[in-house]
Amino acid sequence: MQVALASLILNTAVANTALETTHHVIESTPAQSKTTLEIISKLNSMHYTGRKINDQLSSQLLDNYINRLDGARNLFLASDIEEFEQYRDQLDDSLLKGDLSAGFHIYNRYQERILTRIEQMLNNLPTLLERLDFKRDEQLLVDRSESPWPKTQNEVDDIWRKMIKSRVLSLRLAKKDDEAILKLLEKRYRNQYNRIQQSNSDDTYQIYINSFTELYDPHTNYLSPRTSENFTINMSLSLEGIGAVLQQEDEHTKVVRLVPAGPAYKRGQLQPSDRIVGVAQADGELVDVIGMRLDEVVDLIRGPKGSIVRLEIIPVSAKTDDVHKIISIKRDMVKLEDQSAQRKLIEVTHNNKVRKVGVIDLPTFYRNFAVNDPKDPDFRSTSYDVMNHINALGKEGAEGLIIDLRNNGGGSLDEANALTSLFIESGATVQIRHSNGEVDRAGKKQRSNFYQMPVVVLINRLSASASEIFAGAIQDYKRGLILGTSSFGKGTVQSIGSLTQGQLKITESKFYRVSGESTQHRGVVPDIMFPAVYDKEKVGESSLDHALAWDTIESVKRPQYFDLDSAIGILQQNHNDRVVSNPDFIFMEERLALSNQTKDLTHLPLHIDQRKSMIENDKAELLAIENKRRKAKGLALITDLDDIKDEKNKEDATKKDEDKTASAIDEKDPLLLEAGQILFDSMPYHRKKQVVRSIFDS
Repeated sequence: MQVALASLILNTAVANTALETTHHVIESTPAQSKTTLEIISKLNSMHYTGRKINDQLSSQLLDNYINRLDGARNLFLASDIEEFEQYRDQLDDSLLKGDLSAGFHIYNRYQERILTRIEQMLNNLPTLLERLDFKRDEQLLVDRSESPWPKTQNEVDDIWRKMIKSRVLSLRLAKKDDEAILKLLEKRYRNQYNRIQQSNSDDTYQIYINSFTELYDPHTNYLSPRTSENFTINMSLSLEGIGAVLQQEDEHTKVVRLVPAGPAYKRGQLQPSDRIVGVAQADGELVDVIGMRLDEVVDLIRGPKGSIVRLEIIPVSAKTDDVHKIISIKRDMVKLEDQSAQRKLIEVTHNNKVRKVGVIDLPTFYRNFAVNDPKDPDFRSTSYDVMNHINALGKEGAEGLIIDLRNNGGGSLDEANALTSLFIESGATVQIRHSNGEVDRAGKKQRSNFYQMPVVVLINRLSASASEIFAGAIQDYKRGLILGTSSFGKGTVQSIGSLTQGQLKITESKFYRVSGESTQHRGVVPDIMFPAVYDKEKVGESSLDHALAWDTIESVKRPQYFDLDSAIGILQQNHNDRVVSNPDFIFMEERLALSNQTKDLTHLPLHIDQRKSMIENDKAELLAIENKRRKAKGLALITDLDDIKDEKNKEDATKKDEDKTASAIDEKDPLLLEAGQILFDSMPYHRKKQVVRSIFDS
């Protein structure tokens, strides 16, 4: 999703020194021409879609490239766009020759426009800020991506004036004085100016060629030698940090995902698609990072194990950029044992009877391929660990299992197949269709014992890849119920190969369930839906431009273990009857409805009283929803949403590891408790449809 470029400029920084006004022309290199031909060759021979490079693709490339550079339509003039039209049917022919001149010409015009704009704004910023009238009744269009291109510089001036006014208004409402606001904006402008000035041929090439490759699908990308770290940076696998995968999105640093069992994941306050706008060390001063290079932001976030980093974020749920939140995270290394499967036994009061259910929390699918002997202390495997957990839970009296795959982003495909094999006698678990049309099937080839204990699988929007393969197989075999929200929908396989200059990550294959349905785009749809935590328009494969479509291939013959289809109607009704008065479910539904109002926001008021009223109304609604939940649960009411943060800090300060009992955890996880209720509701429908020997019978 493109972030308004005017906002990007406003959020850049400048010192009160003269700007270097020379705009250097960037040119392509022979190595880039050769690399382009290599990329085209690989796309033609390896990419799953087999897409043709023709005039249609050329037209799409022109639009995509211009959108990448100026998605907010506040830099290029209509005359620029008219000039670029000469390339609409020519870019394909140029690329096939390794000719990059058109792409570099467009970028040089973009650089000229943006640097000139920053220079003008900096030279006039103090005067401009003095003239802003916050009592004037006007509005800022939130999304300009479909607006006409401005015809004159006066039109551009007015767009930028409103953007600056909105930014200043946000800072004023954040209680910053005019002097601090001026210094902050100048600093951001200077940083942005320097960053654009430092752009070189490699940077330009990466933007242009990725505007081309992502037309195939969003996971096919070129990584330049110097900036490959800007694609995504995982700060936890080799260095001490917070355990988050980050990427640059225009002027912001955006959270792509959290590393399972990492510090940020455990803390529970940072979410995918949150934007980081400030970083501070412990109690130190917050450093504004808007417009800063990704590697510079990462350097600020990294630090010694045990130290505290504070992040100022714009939450993904925020209606406007005015909403900021500050969170604290203790840096640490991600431990392998923390990422492994964990079990617990919880009690669920079902129909006035206390019953036991086993829960296996699986953050990722892992396997230490260097060690193959289960007797070796270094041997680690998802399926092996889960098998041991199930045996232990059976001995502890568990009547059924909840496999919790929420936030599990995938991992080893072999382990997804092996885990499925624990629950079926034999059969395929996944189909993999390659670019040449050939289909491979992986699964359990030999018949053997399996666990017959009733199972439900809990998923959410961040359950992806291997998680979707396992959940899809359990659903297709009618081996268990799938609960939660639709999964991520990443059903493609990528490989990375070297080029003359840089690397190419390319989508080669696609996953399909044994039912023949793809996991791509649509994901796995639960049998019973729970309230969504993440917005599908912001998180998930379907939120990505040019994502490959959902489709089907031939299904695989397979047994269906239990008559669960006949149960869904009754189970759904029982679920509805329970949650209609459940304070936590009501809270989640009302929060979701409030969040959905953001989609309807097309304009931001630039009158200070109207803007303040909008923010206060949002806070009042959130507070009312929270207190409604608290009252229903007999908890103390709060007068400010910050009281929740204070409660969390106090809880973290007093909590001991030995106090993290199952009951304490589960009391705060209404989705897990409801999954237990549905599991016990489904027990009468777990009738064998074929006679097979269970592991527990052996």
